[in-house]
Amino acid sequence: MTSTAPDTPAPTVLEEETMTIAASIDEANEQIIQRITGAQPVLVDVVRAATVIPELAQEQKTLLHAGPPLPFAEMTGPMQGSCVGAALFEGWASTEEEARELLASEVRFIPCHHVGAVGPMGGITSAGMAVLVVEESGTGTRAYCTMNEGIGKVLRFGAYDEEVVERLRWMAEDLGPAIAEAVRGLDGGLPVMPLVARAITMGDEFHQRNIAASALLLTKLAGPIAAQDLDPARKQRILTFLGDTDQFFLNIMMASCKAVMDAARAGADGSIVTAMTRNGKNFGIRVAGLGDQWFEAPVNTPEGLFFTGFSQEDANPDIGDSAITETFGVGGMAMIAAPGVIRFVGAGGFGDALAASEDMLEIVHGHNSGLPIPTWDFQGACVGIDIRKVVATGITPIINTGIAHRIAGRGQVGAGTVRAPLACFEKALEALAAKHGVDVDAA
Repeated sequence: MTSTAPDTPAPTVLEEETMTIAASIDEANEQIIQRITGAQPVLVDVVRAATVIPELAQEQKTLLHAGPPLPFAEMTGPMQGSCVGAALFEGWASTEEEARELLASEVRFIPCHHVGAVGPMGGITSAGMAVLVVEESGTGTRAYCTMNEGIGKVLRFGAYDEEVVERLRWMAEDLGPAIAEAVRGLDGGLPVMPLVARAITMGDEFHQRNIAASALLLTKLAGPIAAQDLDPARKQRILTFLGDTDQFFLNIMMASCKAVMDAARAGADGSIVTAMTRNGKNFGIRVAGLGDQWFEAPVNTPEGLFFTGFSQEDANPDIGDSAITETFGVGGMAMIAAPGVIRFVGAGGFGDALAASEDMLEIVHGHNSGLPIPTWDFQGACVGIDIRKVVATGITPIINTGIAHRIAGRGQVGAGTVRAPLACFEKALEALAAKHGVDVDAA
């Protein structure tokens, strides 16, 4: 006697429509991934921000900040501290009290992401600050980011005393022009991805660890800077700063990831995340098929290792545009690439790094073959966070981050990791479904 399998029920009209939409989104995602993996960002210049960001060149006093839109009154301590420092740097005020009064009443605030920029931690950027200019060579898409200030008292973590302001002036007047002249002297600028491809094999993940990339960058810049007709003391300070600042490449990577992701999302449909950012109050994401709309949820507070004398109670809720690196597929998404950073962020050992990257593989399109990771059997870094997979699995992106003190002026107190809130992705998926005419409840 032969047995026959029961007939498979024919799909309903709703199921057929859903499958057709899913296939369309998959096709769009493939195009986005090709744009991301084929992108070629190039460092082309360093200039004063107002010369490339028109919103900063207007008469009204304006500051850029990290994260989705947020008024000054709702900013956390370190971001407000960064605003005070920017006001003092620009000469809008001579004291903290004057600066705070002006910031609360006269200054316009714009997210960096709204003007093609990104900023670390507080992300505060003003007209006179020096910004890196990175261009995605295939599309001409440009992105901007302030330069890394080094460690200690720095604006990005909310410090604003005279030491901070003096360094910002030096960066705009000496460091920026020296790097600009060096980069302009190269044929077509300085390609970023060759440095990234080398550095990821040397233990960088490009958020908390940029030691290899910063060193490789110095090999490209040292000769041209040394050849410049500068006062020896000025030249020495520039080269010493670049040699001592292990995280200098981070800001170049941020601008590069921003240029790549903006180029990839231009006119695109799909379900790939194209920006992740936080302002100390909310975490926000953008998705390729949903344009400039932000999908927000309350931000989490990082957990990790703290400097002596500080604890979790001192930690500020997460801030900064630097999660653009995780959006691209590195940083916490590539934890396995940087075993040396695992203990620094309090994430455990090598097994934990491997588990983190394997976890992230569950929510992305696949591997970026252009960024092979030796400690992952030369598999490429993750690429293409898909909101559908995030919601289906409940796994959210992990972000490597510095931890700022919640009180302005105290600066960095540790380093750790933080998870993106699931609600952002749920809201985005509901919006994507609505765009395609899918009734979420019925589906």
